[in-house]
This record gives sequence, structure tokens and C-alpha cells, in this order.
Amino acid sequence: MTAPRPRAHEAYERIISMIFQGVLRSGDLLQEAALGEIFGMSRTPVREAIKRLESEGLAVVEGRFTCVRSVTPADAEEVFFLRLELEPLAARSAVRLPPAEIDAMEAKVRHLMASDPVVTDLQRQTDHEFHQLLGREFGNQAVSQTIAALHRRTCIFDHRRLPDRFRDGCEEHLAILEAARGGDADRVEAALRLHIEHAREAVIQHLHQAMPGA
Repeated sequence: MTAPRPRAHEAYERIISMIFQGVLRSGDLLQEAALGEIFGMSRTPVREAIKRLESEGLAVVEGRFTCVRSVTPADAEEVFFLRLELEPLAARSAVRLPPAEIDAMEAKVRHLMASDPVVTDLQRQTDHEFHQLLGREFGNQAVSQTIAALHRRTCIFDHRRLPDRFRDGCEEHLAILEAARGGDADRVEAALRLHIEHAREAVIQHLHQAMPGA
């Protein structure tokens, strides 16, 4: 995954902040020129930021316009409900992963823990690869695509917005990999379910606290 350009990343973060602060609400237009003027930058990085929001399900194209998609506790509940239904089941197949791939993913998680995730998008990249790897051996492309789409809807809640979840999330990843290495499908499923439940609790709490007037 290519690292985002600095100005595009700045625009992305500022748009996300505007959504959480209620400055941009569900259905509001994301206008490159207007946002570029607010941020003091050209339309190009703003356009890249909006495209990234689209890919993560936080913006939606309606006709010729791109609008903000809602990010509320109720929306998060719906996304996590589906993740809890699909991901633990698909992850049971992780016990069939080659040991070398499990070892490689463990190395990436440990590298992430030893790095400064604020500097790059390493957490987002590692987290995406981790969840994609877990369900790969399940062999159902429709399920894999759905899981990836749902994961994109929650990947904005990284170390920047949920710093207390960073190390705990990494430790949970390692526990899941250890269960897969041991060939224990029940433990893989249970550990991933707990991981997603912890993420859900943190995300929903954050959304309640971030709501205007909270």
C-alpha cells in the first residue's frame, strides 16, 4: 500500500475531524474548492482525501456530487454487528495458513508495536493485512469482500482517535495468531470475537464523546 502524500493526509485528517465535530454532517457536500480554501491548499490533495473517504465508506457519490456519509453510534453498531457475524466464522480457517505466513504477520505486528504509528499509516496497513489474512483460507470471495468493506468503515478509528486501543489491539492480534499457529479453530474464533467486541466498545464510546454537545 502506497503511503499517502503529506498534504492529502492532512486534508483527510481535517475532514475527519470536521465530521466528528459536527461541522460536516451526513449529506453535506464535500467540495474540493471550498475545503481547499479552508485548509489553505490546492484542490489536488483535497481530491485525494475525498477519494480515500469514499474508499472507506465515509463518503458517498450521489449523482455528480460527493457527500458525507453518517458516522454515528448506531451506524457503528450496525457495522460491528455484521463484522461479529462474519469475521469470527471466516477466521476459523486461519488454522490452515502456512506457518511461514503466520510468522510473517507476527513479525509485522511486532514491528508495528516497536514503531511510531503517528508518523505513517503503518497501523492501518498492518491491520488491513491482518484481517484479510485471517479469512483468506475460508475460500468465499463474497464474504471476504464484505469483510473488507466493513473493515474500511471502521479503520478511521486508529491510534489517532483511539490511542488506548493501540497496544491492546496489537496484543490481541498476537493472541489470535498464536491460536492459529496452534491449530485451535475455536480459540481463533473466540479471540477474534473478543478483539472485535473490544474495538466496538471503544469506537462507540468515542463517537458518543465526540458528538456535539457531549
